[in-house]
Amino acid sequence: MGGGESTPAPPSTPPKKEFDKQWRETYWSKGERDHMVDALRGFKLSDPDVGQLRCLLYGPVGAGKSSFINSVNNVFQNRITSSALVASTSGTSFTMTYDTHYIQGRSGEKRLPFAFNDVMGLETQQNGLHPNDIINALKGHLPEGYEFNPFHPLSDKKKEFIQNPSLSDKTHCLVSIVSADKLTIMSKDVIDKMKNIRAEASRLKIPQVVVMTMPDKACVLVNKDVKRIFYSKAIKEKMELCSNELGLPMNCILPVKNYHEEGMLDNNMDILILNAMTQIMNFANDYLWQLQQHAIQK
Repeated sequence: MGGGESTPAPPSTPPKKEFDKQWRETYWSKGERDHMVDALRGFKLSDPDVGQLRCLLYGPVGAGKSSFINSVNNVFQNRITSSALVASTSGTSFTMTYDTHYIQGRSGEKRLPFAFNDVMGLETQQNGLHPNDIINALKGHLPEGYEFNPFHPLSDKKKEFIQNPSLSDKTHCLVSIVSADKLTIMSKDVIDKMKNIRAEASRLKIPQVVVMTMPDKACVLVNKDVKRIFYSKAIKEKMELCSNELGLPMNCILPVKNYHEEGMLDNNMDILILNAMTQIMNFANDYLWQLQQHAIQK
């Protein structure tokens, strides 16, 4: 009996990559997609005079800001579009001017009740967008077509500076765009810039969300099937990291897969984009309502 041989340990099973059920409830039907599209098309603003809820997109170079605008446009046009130009491969920012991207309605319809401003990407040190220009944009001081200068933000002494911005000029929701696969290599410099911009937006009481792009590059499950996104442990970990780094709660972190190389629309990608847009619109509209209440009290 006693040969002194020990029984080999059974091979350890690798940890599971996914949870048994979705940790964020999501409905993936075509009916749900169409319902969200219709709700956003007919979205009623707290202050109709504003015209459009203005969403300011910012984040590191290459995070997918312009691709997100195009992806939203795709959903509402029901086809592949390219309203915001996207750089294919570049380490520097492709967006050089402050432009408003409106979303077309259906044929014969007026434009939809939300618009995006895409700004130059944040880079390390003195490159990329000057954070003061984002703060100028939040407050509504930047004119349409303003050309970004990384070294000299727009001064209130310049004639193009909007001295008395209307509520329509101001930002109603600040949207941080970050790439899931690059979260761990984001430089401290860029993270600090993002935190400072967030702090200023908080001071102005402007609502904020994070749109987390490229989940398919951060998780093999999502790469195979977008519907596995809220089963994925890797994606939940990325979102928790994002929450810790930028100081936003998990329910304000919205993962989406942007349209990039697809030649046709995809229902599941649309659902993630529409979930993000619904939350952004609700937050922005709540902010408008609060401003209205303060104005009434005065």
